[in-house]
Amino acid sequence: MIKIYHNPRCAKSRQGLALLEASGKPFEVVKYLDSPLTSKELEAIIFKLGIKPLALIRKNEAIWKTDYKGKTLSDNALIDAMIAHAKLIERPIVTNKNKAAIGRPPELILEIL
Repeated sequence: MIKIYHNPRCAKSRQGLALLEASGKPFEVVKYLDSPLTSKELEAIIFKLGIKPLALIRKNEAIWKTDYKGKTLSDNALIDAMIAHAKLIERPIVTNKNKAAIGRPPELILEIL
């Protein structure tokens, strides 16, 4: 099942959702700000993306700048930060079986459909 980890207030996330709707394929919308991810879920997404946790963090968020920027943090600490502050997670993320893509730009989503 295709899933989009979506923030309705984000333009790129809305564009990613529109691409999925246009594809005609069934998918599930996960509003991760309303239903926070678990560490296990976030680790699985990071694994599918094939990136380090730091690459999934929105570094322009105020909470990053005030609480985390400039600190040496382990991958687990970065995951904990994203769990504690879901706004730090880059968006949208789309998963499809064992693949995932960050929709920046949204067209990257098409590569895993």
